[in-house]
Amino acid sequence: MEETAAGEVNAGHLPGTTTADLPPGGCLIAWLCENALVLGAIILVVSFVVKFKLKDWRQRWFAAFCDSMSKHVDAKRELMKKDLFASLHSVQSYDPELRKANAIKLLEIGVGTGMNFAHYPEGTRLTVIDPNPHFQQYYNENRKKFPNIHSEDIILTTGENMDMIPDNSIDVVVVTLVFCSVEDTVKILRNILRILAPGGKFYFYEHIKEFNPSKHPIRRFLQILLTKTRIWPFLLDECCLDRDMLHALEKAGFSKVEAERFYVEIDHFVFQIIEPSLKGVAVK
Repeated sequence: MEETAAGEVNAGHLPGTTTADLPPGGCLIAWLCENALVLGAIILVVSFVVKFKLKDWRQRWFAAFCDSMSKHVDAKRELMKKDLFASLHSVQSYDPELRKANAIKLLEIGVGTGMNFAHYPEGTRLTVIDPNPHFQQYYNENRKKFPNIHSEDIILTTGENMDMIPDNSIDVVVVTLVFCSVEDTVKILRNILRILAPGGKFYFYEHIKEFNPSKHPIRRFLQILLTKTRIWPFLLDECCLDRDMLHALEKAGFSKVEAERFYVEIDHFVFQIIEPSLKGVAVK
């Protein structure tokens, strides 16, 4: 290192060297050191956009997509859901006052646009939760079509974090096409058991991973590929194609679980990838 006139050591370069003489990457390292504050600010801005704005854009897109899909009702799927929810009309409330009124208290997790309204009994007291705030406008439009159901505003939370719902307070919990995107299946099932009144029922319908891979190897391969590469979850708000909640459900602690793996018929070519399904009813 060379000394300055004041006797100070100049640590910028070794004697006789220039920027061009620095080892590979040396210029980049020097630039990074000199612009550390600028770089830090850029990283913070990018992190903010990715964490908040990108998530918000994806949620807006997903809510609009679901609303668009709801306007093209799949008759075969609706018939299947009608059959699944048929026994709702025979459920009796734990609450004596609701029982007198022949009504039940129902909680739907991941209500979305409110696609299941048509299957709920007259006078249902409906509480709903969903973590996506952009579903609210579509949900509010849809609930106006069902004045026979006493529906509440969406509680913006997830099934893992619904501590505001009291223990043993709900007659029926409904979840459809939600477990594909949750963070903790076991925790949600534990919460469902907590809030259900004794003898309460949990109705579910989910798309699951291909359960007959020897017959449908290409579908199983595509489900894994699109999930692991994050293509499908990115486009459809964390929806995963390679899940099956049946084992967790059977171990959750319900007194009775009636579940069926089956194939729902879907005409749209792209969405035939979610034909493998699981439906049923579990009793607390």
